[in-house]
Amino acid sequence: MNYADLAAQFDELFDSWLVHHGFTSYMRDYELIVFQSADPRSGITPRYLRFLFRHCPEASTRSALPPAVWSDSMDDGLLQQQHVTMQSAGYIWGVRCQELYPGATIAENSERARWWSKQVGVTFHEVEVSANAHQIRLLFADLQVEEVTAGYTPFTVGESGIEEYATAASDISPVGDQPSPES
Repeated sequence: MNYADLAAQFDELFDSWLVHHGFTSYMRDYELIVFQSADPRSGITPRYLRFLFRHCPEASTRSALPPAVWSDSMDDGLLQQQHVTMQSAGYIWGVRCQELYPGATIAENSERARWWSKQVGVTFHEVEVSANAHQIRLLFADLQVEEVTAGYTPFTVGESGIEEYATAASDISPVGDQPSPES
């Protein structure tokens, strides 16, 4: 994937709304879920897009809000949009989204991307995604963008937990303990 292809895909992020970000449930890839609204007069249907940053060895997130805003944003009442009034001060967390502006910036000469490329043997890229509440920096090898439909859930708590995997792993014998073919 070259710079022009990445830039074209990142154009989809500009001025959209970030509604979720984090590693996928299998912990290798990082995803951004964005909402693209549209003026009803445009005839364009609003939609959700999933930006899947594949093979992501580094991800960092930091607040874009200055300490003074954080000081005014500690009230749990700001977590619920319906509790916000004209007298509310601070960042309103309850909107449950953040504006992606100016969007994504590709680091063309990233030392970290070069380092990972050399170590792994595939081309890596670095991008900084800017939103009004977070700055997200990602290193990744591939990007997939797809529309997601209603009901998409990045993580679901199931009946069984991680213990299921630990039990399955204990059923596997180490190589030296395998029975011989003569047995």
